[in-house]
Amino acid sequence: MAIPVGVLGAGSFGTCLALHCARKHNVTIWARDPEIVEAINRDHRNPRYLTDARLPDNIRATSELEEALADRELVICSVPSHGVRDVMRQAAPYLPEQAILVSTVKGIESGTWMRMDEVFEDVLDPVHHPRLVFLSGPSFAREVAESRPTAVTLACHEEAYAISVQSSLSSAWFRCYSASDVVGVELGGALKNVVAIAVGIGDGLGTGQNARAGLMTRGLREITRLGVAMGADPITFQGRAGMGDLVLTCIGDLARNRSVGIELGHGRSLEAIIAGMSQVAEGVRTTGAAVELARRHGVEMPIAAAVHEVLEGKLAPAEAADRLMSRQLRPENE
Repeated sequence: MAIPVGVLGAGSFGTCLALHCARKHNVTIWARDPEIVEAINRDHRNPRYLTDARLPDNIRATSELEEALADRELVICSVPSHGVRDVMRQAAPYLPEQAILVSTVKGIESGTWMRMDEVFEDVLDPVHHPRLVFLSGPSFAREVAESRPTAVTLACHEEAYAISVQSSLSSAWFRCYSASDVVGVELGGALKNVVAIAVGIGDGLGTGQNARAGLMTRGLREITRLGVAMGADPITFQGRAGMGDLVLTCIGDLARNRSVGIELGHGRSLEAIIAGMSQVAEGVRTTGAAVELARRHGVEMPIAAAVHEVLEGKLAPAEAADRLMSRQLRPENE
C-alpha cells in the first residue's frame, strides 16, 4: 500500500532511498541547497550525487522542512552525523506524531559521544521515541540506486515498528530484517568505518591481503568488545550491521573511509584528502569518539587508538602498523 514518505537529506543515501521508495510511495525529499531542489524538480536528477540516476516523477524536492514533513507517515533521515542534532531540532515541530522515523545515519556525535539513537531521543519529544527505527547494513548507495540485491537491518526498541518499516521498504531486491538491538546496530554501523580506515592504511602501505583479513577480524573483536560493554547483544555483530557492513566497507572500492585510509597510507595529509572529497567520511569523526567511549568503558581498542593517532598526525602510518604487530601476544578471544 502506498504511503507518503519524507526523506531528509539529498546526499547519496538519501537520494537512493528516495528513488527506491518512489517505486511504491509518493516521496518528498528535503535538501538545504535550493539549487539541488530546483534541479531535482526540473530535471529529475540530483546534480551532485548519483548524477546518472533518473529520479521518478513522483519525487518532489523542497528546502522547507515543514513542507517535507507535512502528513508524512514514514520519515527517513539521511543527513551526516554532525548535522543530525541541528536538522532534527528544526524538524521537530513539523514531525507528525504518528510518523515512524527511520535513521540511516552512521556515526557518534563529537563532544557528547552519543550514538545517533541517543541524539534523536535527546532532541525529539518522548512521544516519538517508540517509533525511532535505525537502518544499517552493507548497502552502497549506488548499488541501491541500481536495484542491485541488498539486505539491511532495521532496529527498534519496539520491534513492531521495525516490522512495519520492513513491509514498507522491502522489495524483490531490497530485503529488510527486523531487530530490537538498537545499541548493537548503531555501534556496528558507526565503528566499522574506523576499521575501514585502518584497512585502507594497510592497503596504502601495501601490507597485503593477510594483513587486511587480520585487521578486519581483530577490528570486529574491538567493536564487539565495546558493544557488549555498552549493553549490545554480541550476536548482532555477526550479522548485517556488524560483520556484513564491516566486510563491505573494508573491501569495497566505493567505500569512502577505506579510500581515506589508502591515501593516508600513500603519505597524503588528512587535510588534503578531506579537501578533495565531495562526501563525508564518517570514520574520521567517529575514530576520536570510539577512543573516548573505549576509555569510559574500560575497553581496549588498539586499532582504533592507532588510527586516531594517525589522523591526529601523532603517528606515521607505517609506525602504526609496526605498533599493532608488536603488541604483547595474547589468546584469540581477548
